[in-house]
Amino acid sequence: MLETVIVGGGLCGLSLAVALQAQGRSFALYEARPRLGGRVLSVPSEKAGMRLDLGPTWYWPDTQPGMTKLVADLGLITFPQNDSGSVLRLHDHDKKAVPTEVESVHGGARRVEGGMASVIEALAAKIPADTIHLGQALTVVIDRGDHVELHFRVGETVNIIEARRVVLALPPRIVEEHVRFEPSLDENLVAAMQDTYTWMAGEAKGVIAYDKPGWREAGQSGNAFVTHEQAVFGEIFDACDATGTRAALGGFLALAPALRASFKAGLPMLMGNQMGQVFGPEYEHGEQHYQDWAAEEFTATRHDQIRPDDHPHYGNPFLRQVLWDGKLFLGGSETATYAGGYMEGALDSARRLARDVGRFAPTVVVPLQPGKEGISNVESVAQFAQWVAGRQNSVLETYRLTLNKLMASPDKEIVTQRAMVATVEQVFSEALFQLEQIPFDMQGVMVEKGRSDLTPQILKSFDGFIQFLLDAVIQYNRTSCALSNFPGEDKPSKDYLQAILRDIAAAWKEFCLSVNAYFVSKTPVLAAS
Repeated sequence: MLETVIVGGGLCGLSLAVALQAQGRSFALYEARPRLGGRVLSVPSEKAGMRLDLGPTWYWPDTQPGMTKLVADLGLITFPQNDSGSVLRLHDHDKKAVPTEVESVHGGARRVEGGMASVIEALAAKIPADTIHLGQALTVVIDRGDHVELHFRVGETVNIIEARRVVLALPPRIVEEHVRFEPSLDENLVAAMQDTYTWMAGEAKGVIAYDKPGWREAGQSGNAFVTHEQAVFGEIFDACDATGTRAALGGFLALAPALRASFKAGLPMLMGNQMGQVFGPEYEHGEQHYQDWAAEEFTATRHDQIRPDDHPHYGNPFLRQVLWDGKLFLGGSETATYAGGYMEGALDSARRLARDVGRFAPTVVVPLQPGKEGISNVESVAQFAQWVAGRQNSVLETYRLTLNKLMASPDKEIVTQRAMVATVEQVFSEALFQLEQIPFDMQGVMVEKGRSDLTPQILKSFDGFIQFLLDAVIQYNRTSCALSNFPGEDKPSKDYLQAILRDIAAAWKEFCLSVNAYFVSKTPVLAAS
């Protein structure tokens, strides 16, 4: 019988597999598609001589430490997204695009040479090939008491697998629509699954390769926004390689899923016409690559055909429950407490799953690493406390940047509350990531009634942190000219502050549990090598 089955071969599932491999735990990974990667998809272009991303394209080092460390650890080459030059805006379908001032559209984003699929391929290379099973779609999960029974559809046949536990590293809506559970899941959990939009599931993306990037020679960045009612691409960006010699433009389609389906035969012509109208007639014809994620069986559900106006708020705690006495776990980017929907969120979820699986899986005998015998936990705790103190110095700037993004988004309700909670969630995610980089000597660490004696020492580092942030936010809001246009935000009422503190308290509780889960999962019986 298998120990742990991971369902889903996207970034979350593969990252968890690598973590379990490093912990010396046995596992098997099952993926419904004939390829790994999930929404990560890089396709070869003959004209451009490179791979083009039809799924995730960017990560942001300033706010995504997990992705930053991952690409470095994998030895991948990255480069900045080109934002140099003017931005074009087309507001009228009968007129030409108008250049506007130079601006940073992508906010310091970076790309991976070879496409984001390079990340997937490098992770897959870290686990045994015989642990990966493609073309197997999960349909049924049954609680058998001391194990789970899994039914996978493989063509016209059914493959039945037994495992001690299963991790569903899939979008929650896909799980709810495609998988039957015996016994049925709690109705609150099912509602949370249905309410959680699968990021990019209702979107389509096109990338067109050209002989050369003439827009750069014309002083343009390749960024463009088309806002008239007949727009095909709503947002366009430069998709060239790091050298700028392999030319491509990418764009997100403005058409809704139903319109894309009805216009399917004519879309290539419409996309070419749009590029030609924005950048010039020479860009009407190129080598086109197109991906409609709303038409993907294992990405989009019936609920995902309505696209949100802004990035949804993820992190419903129901989706992070440990179910069936530690035999069933839910994962995927949409379950993350921080950066939900992004690749960083997939890594955040994978780290949480590694902690949770470690709490319920059998103890692994881990030899001491050479050179780690003299580690002092006092020094390690102090190192973490030093990081927290440094992070406190920059937390107001994190809040300010988050607030500015929210004020520029279509949804401008309770922006102070949302910015505060998002800031705290980011800090807690970074703190868990930082904690995992610090060596601790787990010999002699005690776990009593489920709590590690290291947990309170780590949590003490945050004494006064939240109050500092709250005081700084109140002072900042009172002096912010921009917030003066948002009644009730510049001077939050007592009830408003109480609502903020309730949300922060919930985030703090989950952070405390995650810290403890990490130490409990890291407290095996150690054997000196």
